[in-house]
Amino acid sequence: MSRRSYGQFCGLVRAAELVAERWALLIVRDLLVSPKRYTDLLNGLPGIPTNVLAARLKQLEEGGVVRRRLDDRAVLYELTEYGQELEAAVLALGRWGARMLTEPAPDEVVTPDSMVMAFRSTFRPEAAQGLTASFEVRLGEIALHVHVEDGEAHVDAGAAPAPDLVIETGPAIKALMAGELTPAEARANGSVRLTGDPRLLDRFAALFRI
Repeated sequence: MSRRSYGQFCGLVRAAELVAERWALLIVRDLLVSPKRYTDLLNGLPGIPTNVLAARLKQLEEGGVVRRRLDDRAVLYELTEYGQELEAAVLALGRWGARMLTEPAPDEVVTPDSMVMAFRSTFRPEAAQGLTASFEVRLGEIALHVHVEDGEAHVDAGAAPAPDLVIETGPAIKALMAGELTPAEARANGSVRLTGDPRLLDRFAALFRI
């Protein structure tokens, strides 16, 4: 599968030729969360044809964005240092695109990696100054843990070991993060179920804003 050329000598063009092909940025997004096996990438990107995944990985490897390594006899794909430099661009694009989100369509899925990156991209460091707190966010079968400390947030998939607040919700998380639903309204209408210190929901809504 050949890569399309725009026929222009420009840094943006080179970037687009490498990572703007269909599925390429989503592969980068998922690898920003963690290195993955081929089957992990396939399972985390529902709908991607196997030949397209193989082709995109080959292109990203040839472009110096992705590399392979052996880990316990399994081949893992991971971002190179050059590939890691895409994080700021991916987060900015995710934050920009989130403003167009409404409700998931019937054929649209939510994945753990997409939610990890959604929280990373919408984090507001200025709202976290002086705060140390651990959150667990449950979105159906997806669980994320968020640890905030001194202006930084660490977000990963999986349950939190000892969260200060567990937030169980669904599509209402977008309305909460967009300011369309206040924490008080979310508690009152049952959009969220909380375990732990309920006052931290207000801080959470301020920390992650679309």
